[in-house]
Amino acid sequence: MKKKILIPMLVLVVAVVLSACAPANEKNPRTINVAGMAQVTMTPDIATINLGVHTEAATATAAVEANNASTAKLMEALKAAGVAEEDIRTTNFSVYPSAKYDPQTGEQTGISYVVDNSVYVTVRNLDSLGDLLDASVKAGSNSINSIQFDVEDKSPYLSQARTSAVQNAQTQAQELAAAAGVELGDVQTISYYDNIPVQMARELAFAASADSTVPISPGTMDLTVSVNMVYFIK
Repeated sequence: MKKKILIPMLVLVVAVVLSACAPANEKNPRTINVAGMAQVTMTPDIATINLGVHTEAATATAAVEANNASTAKLMEALKAAGVAEEDIRTTNFSVYPSAKYDPQTGEQTGISYVVDNSVYVTVRNLDSLGDLLDASVKAGSNSINSIQFDVEDKSPYLSQARTSAVQNAQTQAQELAAAAGVELGDVQTISYYDNIPVQMARELAFAASADSTVPISPGTMDLTVSVNMVYFIK
């Protein structure tokens, strides 16, 4: 009876010892964690503008008629400047009363009617942007909120930045491994993050002039990509 009891106990003890002696790197593999980054400079190739026509008259009908006439001239000027019809989009048309007050007494003296018509314009030829703004003002646009520059297709820049960021991380991992006297194994994980810049907005405030063109400079935009890579150590 004693032998039957001692044998399974001995097997159990041996199994525990073997488990405790298992290589540590099978449970907790050694790794190198590196972060790579790359930045690519882009030159904007399109611009978007919010142009508006603001009119005011004693009656709503008169205000709308005046606004329609000015907006029609604006549309003609935009098309004449080379803007495609599909790149002109109406974003707002509103009619509302506006009370008039005596500045001395503060009493209401009457009501006028205001009409606002706004269009969102995409400009694809940035060289003509200054002339286009001048033409818009002369055609009747009296409300220009801002101009925004952007890159229409960022795909090539993203691809270039991703490749450079991975190469940067690989170089770091190789240098660290060499300095530590170890050998890199396969890549365990890769995580990726990009920082795509928002459109650059510029406030515009100018008066129409027959002798000058609005100076416009789109500048540049920086796109940043970062990656985190984890390598096994052999």
